Amino acid sequence: MFLCVVLLDYHVIFLYSIDLKSCLVYDLDSELPFPTFFHKYVTETFRTDQVLKSDFHRFFRVVPGKYFLQHFSSDRRHMKRPDGSWIKPPPPYSAISASASSHNLDEYINMDADIGPGQVFNLTEFVQRFYKIEK
Repeated sequence: MFLCVVLLDYHVIFLYSIDLKSCLVYDLDSELPFPTFFHKYVTETFRTDQVLKSDFHRFFRVVPGKYFLQHFSSDRRHMKRPDGSWIKPPPPYSAISASASSHNLDEYINMDADIGPGQVFNLTEFVQRFYKIEK
């Protein structure tokens, strides 16, 4: 018997609401069309949380784009081993430093609604918030 468990600590996607009838998802790591309508993305990417232990339920921190661009900063420390060496070579472009903080990635990864920017949604709330009738 072979068992494979995959846990992601975070994944970033961009949601763009064109109008009141549709929302597009831009996911650089997806094999779905780029961009993809939200309904297609959700139905082909996620399954229900009801079959999972509560420790493995998905949560989503939703941050307005303008806020993100003005405040997010990462000095890439999450890409290094404890000895300071790179896990993989960093991208060739500079680290993101949009604010005075040199690193606030953990505030975005944390799913405690009282810590960090934006709003935290469970899977059901996330779908209810962004699903729109797409024609």
